[in-house]
Parts: sequence; C-alpha cells; structure tokens
Amino acid sequence: MGNTQNTFIFVSLGISLISFLFAAWLYRWVQSMPSDNKRIAEVGKLIRDGSSTFLRKEYVALAKFVCVAALLILVFLPTPIWRGDITKNIFMALAYVAGTVFSGIAGVIGIRVATVANMKTAEAAQKGIKPSFLTGFRGGAVMGMAVVGSSLLGIALLSLLTDDTTVLLGFSFGASSLALFAKAGGGIFTKTADISADLVGKVELGIPEDDPRNPAVIADNVGDNVGDVAGMGADLFDSNVASMSAALVLAGELGGNNAAMVFCYAASGLLASIIGVFMARMGKGSPTTALNNSTYITTGIFAVITAIATAVFGFEWRIWGASMIGLAIGVIIGIASDYFTDDSKKPVHNAAKASESGPALTILSGVSYGFMSVLPSLVGIGVSALAAYKLCEPIGEGYAMFGIAMAAVGMLSIVGMIISNDAYGPIVDNARGLAEMGNLGDEVLEITDKLDSAGNTVKAITKGFAIGAAGLTVIALLGAFMSEVNVAARAYGYPEIDSFDIMNPVVFFGLLIGAAVPATFSAMLILGVDRNAQRMVAEIHRQFNTIKGLKEGKPGVVPEYDKCIEIATHGALKELIPAGLVAILITLAVGFIGGVEAIGGYLCGNIVAGLLLALFMSNAGGLWDNSKKYIESGHHGGKGSEAHKAAVVGDTVGDPFKDTAGPSINTQITVVSLIASLAATLFLSLSIF
Repeated sequence: MGNTQNTFIFVSLGISLISFLFAAWLYRWVQSMPSDNKRIAEVGKLIRDGSSTFLRKEYVALAKFVCVAALLILVFLPTPIWRGDITKNIFMALAYVAGTVFSGIAGVIGIRVATVANMKTAEAAQKGIKPSFLTGFRGGAVMGMAVVGSSLLGIALLSLLTDDTTVLLGFSFGASSLALFAKAGGGIFTKTADISADLVGKVELGIPEDDPRNPAVIADNVGDNVGDVAGMGADLFDSNVASMSAALVLAGELGGNNAAMVFCYAASGLLASIIGVFMARMGKGSPTTALNNSTYITTGIFAVITAIATAVFGFEWRIWGASMIGLAIGVIIGIASDYFTDDSKKPVHNAAKASESGPALTILSGVSYGFMSVLPSLVGIGVSALAAYKLCEPIGEGYAMFGIAMAAVGMLSIVGMIISNDAYGPIVDNARGLAEMGNLGDEVLEITDKLDSAGNTVKAITKGFAIGAAGLTVIALLGAFMSEVNVAARAYGYPEIDSFDIMNPVVFFGLLIGAAVPATFSAMLILGVDRNAQRMVAEIHRQFNTIKGLKEGKPGVVPEYDKCIEIATHGALKELIPAGLVAILITLAVGFIGGVEAIGGYLCGNIVAGLLLALFMSNAGGLWDNSKKYIESGHHGGKGSEAHKAAVVGDTVGDPFKDTAGPSINTQITVVSLIASLAATLFLSLSIF
C-alpha cells in the first residue's frame, strides 16, 4: 500500500469523523428549536414509537438472514474453505456483517432525527416558511452526513486492515443486501398505509389527507420515515459503497496511485457536501429553488477541490474528466426527472387535465409520460459510460473500465447533499400532517404544503439520481466481475475472458433471464403492497363502522391507530424477504448452470431492464402524486371534484411504483452484481455448461 494511498485513507477517516461531528451539531440545533404544542407532541410520539418499533422488528428479522448469509460466506466465499485459505473467508464474512451493521446504524440515526425534526418543522412554520424550511432541511442533513460518513469510514477502515480488495465487495454486499430488504420492507409498509388512508379517507369519505379521524393516518406518517428515511438512506449508502468498492477493485488491478485517487475524490465529495449543507438557506425563491441551488453549489465545490487535488498530487486528468462527466450526467438526470414530475411543468399539468375525464385517462397519461422520461436518463447513463470509457482508454489497458467506475464515484460524490434533500421530503410531509392534527391554522398548512410540494419534487430527482448512479455503478461492477473471474482463472488454470458475446447461446440464455428478474421482483413487491392494503382497508372500515362518533369526529373519540400500524408492520415483514431471495437464488442458479459467461449475459440483461423499469416507475409515480397535489391546490375543480377523485386513483397506483418497486430495483441490480463477483470462482469451477 503506497504512502499516497495511506495518506488519503487517513484523510478519509478524518473527514468521516468531521461529518459525524457536524451531524451531531445539526441534531442539537434541530433539537433546540421550540416545540410547545401538546397535541403535536402527542402525535409525534406515536409516529416516533411506531417508526422505532417497526425498525426494531425489521432488523431482528434481517439479523436472522444476515447470520445465515454470513455462515454461507464463511464456508464458500471467496473459495470453499476446503480449497483455499480460511483467513480470506473469515475476513469476507466479517466484512459482510460490518456492511449490514454500518447501514443499519445510519438508518437508526435517520429515524431518530426525522421523528424529532418533523415536530420542530411543523411548529417553526408558525414563524414563517424560511425557519421551517431550514429546520426540515437540517434534520434531513443529519441523515446525509451519517450515511456518507459511515460508508467512507467503513471502506477506509477495511482498506487499512487488508490489501485484499475482494473483501470490499463483501462489505458492499452486506450494505446492499440490508438495503434491498430495508427498502422493500419500508416501501411495503409506507405504501400499505398511504394507499389505505387515501382510498377510504379521500375517495370514500372525502376527508382531508391527514385527518386524525382516519385510523391509518399515523401509520402513513410512520411509513414516510421507515420507507423514505431509513429505506432510501440504506439504498444510497449501498450505492456509495458499491461505487467505491468497484473502483477500488479495478484500481487494485491497475496499481499506481489510482486507489489514492478514489479515496481523495470520495473524501472531497463528503467535504463539499458538508460545506454545501452548512451554506444552505432559503432566499427569495421557492423551497425547490433553495434545495436545487444547494445541490449546484455542492457540485461546484467538489469540482474545484478535486481539480486542485489532481494538479497537486499528479493524478491523471482524464480520470478527473471521467468523474466530472458522471457528476454532470447525475445533475442532468435530476433535471430530466424534475421536468416530468414538477407540478409547475407541462407533463403534470397535462395529467391533471386528463383527470377531468376519469381515472382511465389519468393512468394512461402517467404511463405515457413515465415511459417518455426513461429516454433522457438512459441516454445520459449511456453517454456518460461511453464518454468515460473513451476518455480513459488511451491511458492504458484496464483504464477504460476504471474510467466508468470513477464516473460513478463522481456522480455519487455529492450523495451527502442528495440524501439531505431526500430526507427533507418525509420530514416536511410529516410536518404537514402534524400541523393539521395540531390545528395550527390555514396559514401554517399553506406553508407546509409548499414545503411538502418541494419535497415531492426533490424526492423524484433523488430517485432519478440514485437510479442513474446505480446504472453506472453496476457497469463498473460488471468490470469488477470480469476482474474477479480472471484472477480466479489465472489461479486455477482456466482461460481468461475479455468480453461477453451475445451470439453465444449461453450468454443469451443468461441475458433473457436477467431481463426478467426486475419485472418479477417488482411484481412481488407490488402484490405485497396490494395484499397488505386490502387487510388495512378492511380494518379502517371496521373502525369507522364500529367506533361510534369516529366518522363524525366527536370530541374524545380516537381511532385505534396501533391496529393499522400492526397490520402494516406484520405485512411488510412477511413480504420483504421473498422478493429479495428470488433475485439472489436466480442469480446463483444461472451461475451454476451456465457459468461465468451466462452470468455476464445475465448481468447485462438485468442492468438494462432494471434501469428502464426503475426510471419508469419512479417518474410515473412522482407525476401522478404531483398532478393530484396540483388539482388540490385549486386547479381543474380542486378538492372533491371528479378530477381530484381520478387523480387520487392515479396517485394510488403510483405510490408502490415510486416508493416501493421503483427505487428498490436499483438495489436489486447492485445485489446480483455483487453476488456475481463474490461467487466468480464457484461459477468458474462448478457450472454445468
């Protein structure tokens, strides 16, 4: 390990610790905000307790999976213990467990601060939109700092402990597997409650979104935290770790100061995010403008810091260029998602107008715009991969794929700011509900509605960004897979590979199956939401029919909120494991049947189909959500109109699209890519064909 690499590992550790100190300061700042409303404190406690209970039960369930997976890794990976050095297997199993633990801790931190920040944000809205915005944003930034600080800390510590870069893939697999189940479980929980509350409350009874009479309203707010804070945080933790791991595996093959460059750029991104979060303020513009400006500022700071570092330490400028390409394309993907989901743009307006003619046209318009939104994002991912490849190819053999890996690192360099923006969304969404339940008045509701609308738009941008980053990351992981295969091939006397020929029937076999997995995975998650929502709708009907005075809102009559939370929790825990296991088991089956060539095709099919479906569902769901809110703001008949009822149906369809299946797919394609790399030796030596 070179001196330069060691230097930047220690720099990364130092900046990680600074991010934790900054997160602690932000948390104390949020806590210091006044919170005097007893009703808000009461409801906020219900949300906090429900979120903590679900997270605890989810982690207990996932701990069992982690124990089994760690045991299998210990026995079989990277090679069966009876064929290799057991020390490597021990390191791999420990790295896997560490990945799950680091990811889980970040989720716990996010939930704790989000369930405090939501109350503070609601009450800050009484003083105006600017203090309320800053409270919500800084609450979300605690999650951003914790996630990126944890990922950089984990990778840096592992790199100090061992020179074996394959171990980093084990850490990444731990993060990815936890993210896969956490995002799926949180998504099922939140959309079960959201759909049920909307169908009975808005469509059947015509009561407001966060009316305390609705038995599912607390479960809905709990879902925002477990799905969009803990789940999305785990998702982006996984993407950040996977991009760094892929880059470091390829850098290990190349030698030189390439690994030092990876740490330098990752640390620079975290530092830029810290500065960007500290500088973020809401000026005369809208909350959306403030959030976007903070992203652009962070992007500029990162570009400057890395350019200076490249000049000072003699890094390759072409690699810096590849990172800037990835960063720029990430912003472009975000802008494309913004266009198709922002309630000030034509697609949302057109979908809202279509709702005047009923839910069928609402669905058709959303599906159409959702598919259209895929083109600019996929073109962006393709262009960034091609440009990075061609830019770095002249440096030497192996640098072209390393350039793609560094484009992914560049795109994810500002992930601290991206997560801060994303976690802001559920915090202000909760704040809006708390303001209504705390009777803070129409003026406060108007402020929290504006904050919530910005949160919805930025969440769509974040999902597009996360999916785009996953696209580049898994292309880099495909390169890491080939690297791992060739290392094993040289060790055991097998021929090396340098490409996958789709005219080879074994490769094509894998490609077709890989393309089918994201669709199957999505269907299982959406069916899980469907089954769970049916149970909750029945429970809401039971309460309205049997609790006297509940429907009329008589004083002292309170719904049994805990019943709906129990249904959402039980159903999510029941449904979250099967979909993830199917994706993992199919990957192993393809590898043992067709070997590394079939897996090469499988990964290609999985990447392309997965990115298409993920972008389509995330953007279509965001469009339906904001077209509903656009109508609720007074357009096309406003609340209670036929257009509004149709838009609620569209939003109900879009909910599991954008918050359950869509953002879970990018984690799924990362997980199967990591499994392929970890099991490369087994697939090479034990396949049937």
